[in-house]
Amino acid sequence: MSKVIEGLYYSESHEFVRVEGDFGFVGITDYAQNALGNVVYVDMPEVDDEVEAGEEFGAVESVKAASDLISPVSGKVVEINEALEDQPELINQDAFENWIIKVELSDKSDLDSLMDAKAYSEFCEKE
Repeated sequence: MSKVIEGLYYSESHEFVRVEGDFGFVGITDYAQNALGNVVYVDMPEVDDEVEAGEEFGAVESVKAASDLISPVSGKVVEINEALEDQPELINQDAFENWIIKVELSDKSDLDSLMDAKAYSEFCEKE
């Protein structure tokens, strides 16, 4: 069973958002990294890029497959997780600690359409 953390927001495309004030830390879930297998590359946007909820912002590549990253929120990228450039496998070690982008949220109502931990766990069980 994949790990799901309380207090985060989850999308159907298996991204999570951890909200701290006006910022959201976006990454892929434990379920997603399990499905992908060994992550070998993370394609990230540039700082100051705008991301839109429901739109692609990058990709994660594993030895098995490449998967587009779909932003669960809209806003401006204020930071990328540079550690992933040299060590993409950190996502496999702990997907929730190793977020991909930090976004200044432009519309917190984006969060209303995402799932909480309980709903996401139930969603994954049906996958």
